[in-house]
Amino acid sequence: MIPWEKIDTARIPGTEGELRLMRRGREFSIMLGTNELMNSRLSGSEEALATLAAKKIDKVAKPHFLIGGLGMGFTLRAALKVLGAEAKITVAELVPSVVAWAKGPMAEIFGDSLNDPRVSIQEVDVADVIGRHPSTFDAILLDVDNGPEGLTRKANNALYDISGLKIAHTALRRRGVLAVWSSGPNAKFPKSLSRAGFAVNEIAVRATGRGRGVRHVIWLAAKD
Repeated sequence: MIPWEKIDTARIPGTEGELRLMRRGREFSIMLGTNELMNSRLSGSEEALATLAAKKIDKVAKPHFLIGGLGMGFTLRAALKVLGAEAKITVAELVPSVVAWAKGPMAEIFGDSLNDPRVSIQEVDVADVIGRHPSTFDAILLDVDNGPEGLTRKANNALYDISGLKIAHTALRRRGVLAVWSSGPNAKFPKSLSRAGFAVNEIAVRATGRGRGVRHVIWLAAKD
């Protein structure tokens, strides 16, 4: 078996945590300690995050998507496939090295997605983007950390508490949708979404996207 090779490391801003980009042949993995945050062979649930959100707002002529977390670009590329030429996609990525990896070692995976004229990449905390732009987005897609139960950065928890969810509600346009990815279920989170003013639908999605593998969770929270 081909051994894993460490390609690069990156400090997570505001923490002592360090991401590691690993490669084995054509397979990539982003690790935090012993935890694998993402793998280039497992993209189904991240892709579903984009396609399910796009379906909820398919009547919007010129939708504006905000994606929190670039990662390996699964959500971005899925959004580009399903959105029309008039769409706009803003991607907020906190760790600059993740953007550099997308343009460097993982460029083959990303293809032309970063150069698509619909796409704007901002190296910034997605919470800052949400807070500065009321009534701006038709969809906010959060693929940040491990979901509502943070793993990489404690500050990310503020995205998922009642206050943070209300700010996201304000940043959405009428009938917008907040789509949240999580590595697993969280019994309290749908209640928090409801208290923040959203109508909530919880969907279990396979990590592989092919009816097998571990189950991840996506919450679709609609602004009524």
